[in-house]
Order: sequence, then C-alpha cells, then structure tokens
Amino acid sequence: MYVITRVWETKPRQARKAASIAADIGRLYEEAGQRSPTTVFFNGGTLPGEKNRIYMQWTADVIDSPYGRDDTPSIPEARKLGAKLREITEGNWIEFYELMTSAKALDYQS
Repeated sequence: MYVITRVWETKPRQARKAASIAADIGRLYEEAGQRSPTTVFFNGGTLPGEKNRIYMQWTADVIDSPYGRDDTPSIPEARKLGAKLREITEGNWIEFYELMTSAKALDYQS
C-alpha cells in the first residue's frame, strides 16, 4: 500500500481556490472508481509552514501510470478543472511513500 501526495505551489492568495478545484478533481476520480478517497489540505499563509501550497493525498495498492491503461476511461471534466488549476499555480510535483502496515513491520526487539 502506498500514500500518494500531489503538491501544488499556488500564486499568492490562490491557495483556497486551488484547494477547492483540487477537491473537485479528487471527487471526480473517486466517483469514476479510479482513486481511493482523497484528502485535500492547504496553507494560504495564515499558518506556520510552507504557504501558498495545496496537497491532495490518497492511497493506492500499486503505483502505476495513468497513461496507456485501457481500463482507465478519461474524465473530461477533470481535465477542464486541471486547466483551471494550472492557471493559478506555479508548479507541482507528486510524492510517493510506502504505507507502514502490520504485515510490513519488522520484529526489531530480538
């Protein structure tokens, strides 16, 4: 199991709007059965930490490319929202982490 986090750097004063768009994108992928439930969080500058950033996070059993999968239909509305999101962001990246589960745990006490 993996935790996947998409991160966007927004233009000043655009974090809340960008988070709203990202939440709708996540919902569309969930409704299409292409993604587990997503969580979107952001910092528009009123909290400590990196400001003007939004994060969308979800889990997946495997990491695979969304390109070239015959079983993955396109979501036109998500593409349109993605274009709106790109207008108010300055960059983005994706992070992958392996989720710790009891099945992966090592016996470190012996």
